Amino acid sequence: MRIFLAGGTGVVGSRLIPALQAAGHDVTATTRRAEGLDLVRDRGARGVVVDVFDAPRLAEAVAAAEPELVMHQLTDLGEYDTAANARLRRDGTANLVAAAENAGVDRMIFAYAPGDTTATEDDPLEPGSAVGILEAVVHRLPRATVLRYGMFYGDGTWYAPGGRIGGTVVAGQLPATPAITPFVHIDDVVSATVQALSWPDGTYNIVDDEPAAGTVWLPVYAAGLGAPVPRVAGLPDGTPRRRAVSNARARAAGWRPRYPSWRDGFPTL
Repeated sequence: MRIFLAGGTGVVGSRLIPALQAAGHDVTATTRRAEGLDLVRDRGARGVVVDVFDAPRLAEAVAAAEPELVMHQLTDLGEYDTAANARLRRDGTANLVAAAENAGVDRMIFAYAPGDTTATEDDPLEPGSAVGILEAVVHRLPRATVLRYGMFYGDGTWYAPGGRIGGTVVAGQLPATPAITPFVHIDDVVSATVQALSWPDGTYNIVDDEPAAGTVWLPVYAAGLGAPVPRVAGLPDGTPRRRAVSNARARAAGWRPRYPSWRDGFPTL
């Protein structure tokens, strides 16, 4: 299958390229900067420099690739700039969908990064929420698969030793709260995304089998890093506790996470 991968140098996209190639797919992958071309090419894809906010250039790049499927793996989380990531999701996604429509592509796999999942795929998203609007835009295409990822951990993520969260925990600055986090190992993100190419169109939660409160997972994670035992704290007023998230639909489609629980994949001394 000819795939246009938007976001070929990110934590997911860079791992997806060789996995897609190994599965027999032909990949054109984007990078925002010319220096990212070598990474894309070394991993086995054709690279194209394009900024998704440049709608005319993006439309030109998608049309030139002549893809059968457009895959959205765009994030802007490197500097923890949530405003930039929100703009990328909102405006970048709209431009990518429009480019796919203009090129006559009728299928997209849209995946968005941690923290915006619900209990099951059939539960409605918050009315008027940014994520709900995004999914509606993607569903303008005749065929759409939406992957709602859990919180990434593993090499290259914030939860890797030395990563943003890892460093905060080692410094004793992250309290354990009742907030529930649905995790997913980055290797399982890649395997699910590749397998989703053959799944029926629809929405899938890509999370492990054990969503857990911070009072449960954080002490285990901290111990694996040799960090201080986290202090326990309640949630600030108005902070949502979140709900556990089911991966039953992805499992029914045939996905089996290599790390069924964060207990299996967290760093250990």
